[in-house]
Amino acid sequence: MVAIVAVLVLALVGLYARAAARTNHVALSQSPKPVTTVTVTAASFQHAREYVGITAPWVEAKVGPQYVSAYVASVLYRPGATVRRNDVLATLDCRFTAAASRETAAHARSMAHRQRAQQHEAQRVQEMTAGGFASVNEVEQLRAKAEAESAQIESVRASLMARKIEVRDCVLRAPFDGDVLARFVDPGAYVRPGEPVMTVADRSTIIVAGDAPEDDFEAVAPGTQVAIDVRALKAKLRAPITRRTPRAEHATRTVHFEIDVRDPDRRIPVGATALLRVPVGEPEAVTQLPSRAATRNGDKATVFVVTSGVAHRREVPVVGYRGGMLSVPPKALPAGTQIVLDGRSLLTDGDGVQARPSETP
Repeated sequence: MVAIVAVLVLALVGLYARAAARTNHVALSQSPKPVTTVTVTAASFQHAREYVGITAPWVEAKVGPQYVSAYVASVLYRPGATVRRNDVLATLDCRFTAAASRETAAHARSMAHRQRAQQHEAQRVQEMTAGGFASVNEVEQLRAKAEAESAQIESVRASLMARKIEVRDCVLRAPFDGDVLARFVDPGAYVRPGEPVMTVADRSTIIVAGDAPEDDFEAVAPGTQVAIDVRALKAKLRAPITRRTPRAEHATRTVHFEIDVRDPDRRIPVGATALLRVPVGEPEAVTQLPSRAATRNGDKATVFVVTSGVAHRREVPVVGYRGGMLSVPPKALPAGTQIVLDGRSLLTDGDGVQARPSETP
């Protein structure tokens, strides 16, 4: 019995010693906290203004009849087609207009024959006056009648020219090389002067148009280089501002500006969104850090700087933000400084940390 009791006592003592050895006698608040860190880097930053623009063709025309009303006989192209200058786009049923043109031409020829006959008659009567067989008054009357007939002929010829223009208006042709953007009618539709049949645009040069607040009038001066992000193409371009209106719109208090972009391959769609970034001022030296390594409040940001295993809370001014990176003055946060990236929410000023460099800043 004594031996059994001794064994049990020794077992209890061993278990107590083991449990005591595994007990943490240091408060959790005093133990180093695991965090990931990142090192701030030197860079340059330039302030910029950002606007939303839109792409438009250099030339765009709505093609339709200008003088006649008629039924559409044929429409030869659909949106997306490429056409050359003077290609036939559509035709109208202008049989009545063509018949009226032929009638006017025949009337003009008839009057021309009659006018020549009157001139010859006046010439013969004038020859007869030398022998006393006709009076000078008869000659003058015949000449006046011939001149009046000549004036009527000119009037009919002018009318004939108008008829010919109407006949030509029945064949709608491409005014320039370009692409068909829209088709408004199909064969059988009735169109009137001014109603478009289709829209043709020249996309060899694209206009990127934007509007800036009047305070940025100098920022969008012609010649200023602009970074253009065409969202439809996921493409980034650079081009200078070509022109700027010298006035601000009364309703919006904005200034309109345009950028000409050469696009011989016609890749850029029209009517697409373009994000415009216009630099302002000169580049300045800064240090950059990931935005998720700081808590930003207006033009200030709070970071935790790690020095000798201790995290120190520091508030620094923000110069700017771009692409997920904050830029701060080098004096406030010199390049090479180690700051906490992950684990900031558990820290207070002066906490000890167990730092591990982050693999994905």
